[in-house]
Amino acid sequence: MKRVRILGTHGVPAAYGGFETAAQEVGLFLASQGWDVLVYCQIPGTGAVTEDHWHGLTRVLVPEPLAGWRGTASFDLRCIRHVLASATADDVCLTFGYNTGVLNVGQRLRGIPNVINMDGMEWTRRRWGLVRQGILLANERFAGFVGNALVADHPVIHDYLSRHFGASRVHTITYGAHPVDDASIAPLVDLGLEPGRFTTMICRPIPENSCLQIVRAWSRRPRGLTLAVLGDYRPDDPYHREVLRAAGGEVRFLGALHDPAVVGSLRRHGRLYLHGHTVGGTNPSLVEAMAAGNPVLARRNVYNTWVAGGGALFFDDEDELDHHLAAVLEDRPTLTRLGECARARHAAEFTWDHIGSQYEAVLHAALGRSSRTPQTGTVR
Repeated sequence: MKRVRILGTHGVPAAYGGFETAAQEVGLFLASQGWDVLVYCQIPGTGAVTEDHWHGLTRVLVPEPLAGWRGTASFDLRCIRHVLASATADDVCLTFGYNTGVLNVGQRLRGIPNVINMDGMEWTRRRWGLVRQGILLANERFAGFVGNALVADHPVIHDYLSRHFGASRVHTITYGAHPVDDASIAPLVDLGLEPGRFTTMICRPIPENSCLQIVRAWSRRPRGLTLAVLGDYRPDDPYHREVLRAAGGEVRFLGALHDPAVVGSLRRHGRLYLHGHTVGGTNPSLVEAMAAGNPVLARRNVYNTWVAGGGALFFDDEDELDHHLAAVLEDRPTLTRLGECARARHAAEFTWDHIGSQYEAVLHAALGRSSRTPQTGTVR
């Protein structure tokens, strides 16, 4: 029986973000297609590796006492050791991320095929600092060298990986989202929000996501609506403090909300979604907004314009964002058109069935090409 081992995330059920959600949804799709799916899951504590089952997936439970990046590295090492000790001729690995790409040399030396999602040029993010950026870049190079197939989540990432590792092993597969056709308004009532009387900004509060620019532009003038901001804004963080100080009376900081029912309600009943990401590939938050039919107003760059397509509005700076907000917030026909375009773009490119079938094709190809002997690659 064909077996895929999913590594690189905290595991299932998803609770940490886009990578975990992708691992979960791809795993569930593959299981529905007859694959034996093993998902490596990090759990706190110490002890032996055990297994249990969740919705047709086998969870390989790996205890890890350390927190932070040291815990991640230790967890990844234990996972790969488990793979090397137990993989058979029908196994293929699907690894999300390259943070510990040097460890994937183990699969290459053993001839175990490994498909690696290369995670949007993570090393370029300034928030890591120079030392961590250097470590991430080195691991990216190792992963790109030893992976049987490399997954890019965006055409721009595909081009980048192709330049460094050769185009023949690179495949573009995005992230997905389930369509949100309806959602209870009960979570909005609990938050003190009124359906259709707010917009959303949902992102990690870092400079690369334009949080300060969006809050300042929104606060320039009365909007008659609430800007609902999701994220963990802490007064002891200098950037967070600057965003909080810039917020006018129509900005509400709701904290870091992860409950899918709550976030789905916010997306479905929001008048507009503001997306300020400036780096990375396909952003899961943008895809989820489109899946809910949320009209999109996003930062203009090569990542967002491809994902959102022609049916969205874009801004370069605070002035242009302010102009769009003044023009569109009360323009119901335009908002309806933008919402319909967002939903159509999602249906064409970002459904989990489409993405799962693409991963399945790449996994089949990796199994077919694998000779169970070490292979070589070229880093350019």
